[in-house]
Amino acid sequence: MTPPASANDTIVQEITIHAPAARIFDALTDPDQLLLWWRMEDQFKLVRALCDVRSGGKWTMRVMGQSPGEEQRESIVHGVYRTVVPPHLLEYTWIREEEQDHPETIVRWELQQYGKETRVRVTHSGLTTPRLRERNSGWIFIVQLLKEYIEE
Repeated sequence: MTPPASANDTIVQEITIHAPAARIFDALTDPDQLLLWWRMEDQFKLVRALCDVRSGGKWTMRVMGQSPGEEQRESIVHGVYRTVVPPHLLEYTWIREEEQDHPETIVRWELQQYGKETRVRVTHSGLTTPRLRERNSGWIFIVQLLKEYIEE
């Protein structure tokens, strides 16, 4: 896993997963699979996912999270699929419902298969303030959770 790279408004995270691109694409777009891996013990877990995986289709994720010393809170993230090219490209808008000041941003997953491995690159762009970049900096954990789920 490489450390996060960031430009002024972008977070980029890359990882290599020992699996075909199609397997990874399915894990990114199948609600039942998302529920299995989009979780980190004692911090957050996805409790509901809806995915209409087509250009123009809508998606929603409901996540329950808890920071140390805080009460559990709900976070709803949603958007619209902009580009769907199985199994190589998935791009969608990203909106945090509970944050009024969170603009629509873009998440892009690129999957490049090389033999039995796939290079996964997730780019989250449109993060125009330090607060937005900090609030959306968890991709390093998400790609690791995806890798662990796929390779187990």
